[in-house]
Amino acid sequence: MSHPDYRLNLRPLGTPRGVSSVVGPHGFGASPGDKKSKNKSTRGKKRSIFETYMSKEAVSEGLKRGALIQGVLRINPKKFHEAFIPSPDGDRDIFIDGVVARNRALNGDLVVVKLLPEEQWKVIKPESNDKETEAAYESDLPEELCGHHLPQQALKGDNDSPDVIIEAQFGDSDSEDGHGDTQNVLVDGVEKLSVRAQDKGKEDANAPVTKDESTSMSQDTKALSEKSLQKSAKVVYILEKKHSRAATGILKLLADKNSELFRKYALFSPSDHRVPRIYVPLKDCPQDFVTRPKDYANTLFICRIVDWKEDSNFALGQLAKSLGQAGEIEPETEGILTEYGVDFSDFSSEVLECLPQSLPWTIPPEELSKRRDLRKDCIFTIDPSTARDLDDALSCRPLADGTFEVGVHIADVSYFVPEGSHLDKVAADRATSVYLVQKVVPMLPRLLCEELCSLNPMTDKLTFSVIWTLTPEGKILKEWFGRTIIRSCTKLSYEHAQSMIESPSEKIPEEELPPISPEHSSEEVHQAVLNLHRIAKQLRQQRFVDGALRLDQLKLAFTLDSETGLPQGCHIYEYRDSNKLVEEFMLLANMAVAHKVYRAFPEQALLRRHPPPQMKMLNDLVEFCDQMGLSMDASSAGALNKSLTKIFGDDKYSLARKEVLTNMYSRPMQMALYFCSGVLQDQAQFRHYALNVPLYTHFTSPIRRFADVMVHRLLAAALGYREQPEVEPHALQKQADHCNDRRMASKRVQELSASLFFAVLVKESGPLESEAMVMGVLNQAFDVLVLRYGVQKRIYCNALALRSYHFQKVGKKPELTLIWEPKDPEQEPARQVRAPHIPSAPQVAVGPLLPPVCPLCPHLPPALPSTTGSRWGFRPPCQGPCHTQGSVGLLTLTWRLLWAALCISEAGIFNLWGPLRIRWSWGP
Repeated sequence: MSHPDYRLNLRPLGTPRGVSSVVGPHGFGASPGDKKSKNKSTRGKKRSIFETYMSKEAVSEGLKRGALIQGVLRINPKKFHEAFIPSPDGDRDIFIDGVVARNRALNGDLVVVKLLPEEQWKVIKPESNDKETEAAYESDLPEELCGHHLPQQALKGDNDSPDVIIEAQFGDSDSEDGHGDTQNVLVDGVEKLSVRAQDKGKEDANAPVTKDESTSMSQDTKALSEKSLQKSAKVVYILEKKHSRAATGILKLLADKNSELFRKYALFSPSDHRVPRIYVPLKDCPQDFVTRPKDYANTLFICRIVDWKEDSNFALGQLAKSLGQAGEIEPETEGILTEYGVDFSDFSSEVLECLPQSLPWTIPPEELSKRRDLRKDCIFTIDPSTARDLDDALSCRPLADGTFEVGVHIADVSYFVPEGSHLDKVAADRATSVYLVQKVVPMLPRLLCEELCSLNPMTDKLTFSVIWTLTPEGKILKEWFGRTIIRSCTKLSYEHAQSMIESPSEKIPEEELPPISPEHSSEEVHQAVLNLHRIAKQLRQQRFVDGALRLDQLKLAFTLDSETGLPQGCHIYEYRDSNKLVEEFMLLANMAVAHKVYRAFPEQALLRRHPPPQMKMLNDLVEFCDQMGLSMDASSAGALNKSLTKIFGDDKYSLARKEVLTNMYSRPMQMALYFCSGVLQDQAQFRHYALNVPLYTHFTSPIRRFADVMVHRLLAAALGYREQPEVEPHALQKQADHCNDRRMASKRVQELSASLFFAVLVKESGPLESEAMVMGVLNQAFDVLVLRYGVQKRIYCNALALRSYHFQKVGKKPELTLIWEPKDPEQEPARQVRAPHIPSAPQVAVGPLLPPVCPLCPHLPPALPSTTGSRWGFRPPCQGPCHTQGSVGLLTLTWRLLWAALCISEAGIFNLWGPLRIRWSWGP
């Protein structure tokens, strides 16, 4: 199988609706950056493609009157001509159909939209199983909902087993119609994306015809119920361009060599097809690009959009730099960081001058006198084995009356980051550390995050502590906040702590533990861990009794080669009791600090809220589960949690079914947000839905989150350590918004990094097989969740060796019937019904193309002619003795994904997963 371009370019392809796929060299007659076109071949007069934006005054007035709506634009990475903003009433998202209606806004921008007349709203056909009426969410789950305080990175060169925990939210990344084979065609200087239709040969009369379901409402559809309509709108103004306007991609020559444009511009084709194609001046391109364009066919570049005029399909941009060969980890990683606006540059000299200059640094004597001295206490850290930025430490001392003094001790980063300094400004701008699989982009200089602030063992450290007196059941009797000095006695990994929990009465051999300070014994540390574990279990149990929700997501851990940095393997990270121990006390500290700062500064507290889920999506999901025979109660977070935990057993497939349901119920969940308490008038909006608590904040990770630094400063003011804050609520809210934006960008980068490494792993290691479960059925496809890797995959019928397929609703239950093409023409075709019947478990495998063999015996079957218009053919089992086993009625399937252009991730750096190749065998 030959393919000229093996770029790791996993983005959906297709021609955007609302923009012609065949246009002139100027994009409807518009020259880039030039209002006058000298090309006489342009047909007709120039006309605007996009509407002129409304004035600021008109937008402000329209928002006040409710005639306009503002929201963050989300472009569907599966169907990038579709975009959405949240509906203010919490109902189904508002639909924005096509590039023209999007009016030059990019994904993540804060936009203002105007609703279209009702007759132009999107019609949701009642007979279809349309699951795409909402944007495909890139995982927005807050860490409090799906796993708090998880290990996040493995650093290259470490010999320890890496704990790379990245949420593997790999979305579907096929082109919009499900065809896996695409080709780029240049017509008159404009890149046109066309999709090769697969000639299926024999088609069943009942097989559905590919047709767009997003049709406008005609007069005869006005009788449809309100439930069948989705509000539709167009963008009239961009309030804030939150998208970085940077993209990675490749350079191409314009096709018309005789045009004036050809002598001035090249065409930049972004990897992310939610970003427009961009004209870039040839002077920005490599000197020999025009004469040797093929030399750069596999080279990644970074381009920044500088303008996008109303009369041009394409934006105008500047080429920033060449990254290197597509498909290699470091160039791809730099491209991801740039696209999401992550500052990974070295810290400036002005910033470094803010750090202590005389090293080794010691705590000044005057600071010692201002703090509670805890250096003799048995305090220790529990972190991933590879962690270097140790934010938090724990202590647990039994008291004479049977209670416990439990402490959470957090690095006092605010001591080293003077407010208003260059260091403070850079940290506020970065807002968060960004964890990649192979490295971390720190928020603070490494001297701080790995040395001075990090709670490394057997060194004196400045901390902010919350200390409670707790009963064995976790009831709080006393609470104390204050600045402290600690001396951690050891650095435990999660594995160390877990072995202590699992061996409560056995002494852990010294050689299996890290060094421990001579002032404390391993037995003392072991007992403290056991006491913390017992209390944490009680706290956790009470949290769920009180109505908390947890949606555990599969998280991938990678093992990296210490020399090359390439992935050697991956596995789903197991979230164990040692993780839960740390999580419970971090949650307890965050909640305690939230109440403290809010009582002190009701108008200036920086808090964290988690809005309720989108009720329309949630209710639809509950109704869907009811049709499947699963009774779910989603009336509250606690009720949903009980539903997810009570209806399944503990066998293999019960746990898999629970994983599928957990994944499905994650989709309606909204993102948790930092906010200033003085900006929201309704205190009911302060609540954290997943935790089911009235007040929450982030206090426990100031080395990697600037929001925590801000909370530390508020807590210090509340305790009288510093002056009262003078910041206005709206200024604080602006910083909170920035933290939200950078946190989401960091999350996306983290996911894309995992996608990249997983793609490289599959490419290098060959097929990776896993069982998968059917999550849902559409009229031309069905979704599966690959359990071993947490990968979601949409399997399109037109990519399978089918004679025909047919979708229908049995009652309200969607059902997709697949009629498989037999090898023997005289044999009856095999019929299989796919419905969202949760127990279904076809085998799914991903890997490069391998010689096909019969799954039941070593015979190599004869080749089946390739499907017309496609690079890939399909082979049935051989005609050997295995073929006589069992009946024709049931099939056991093994899906094998072809890595034609290396694929993964709906939001990331690839084009497609590729079509499916099927090995199939007759079942009993």
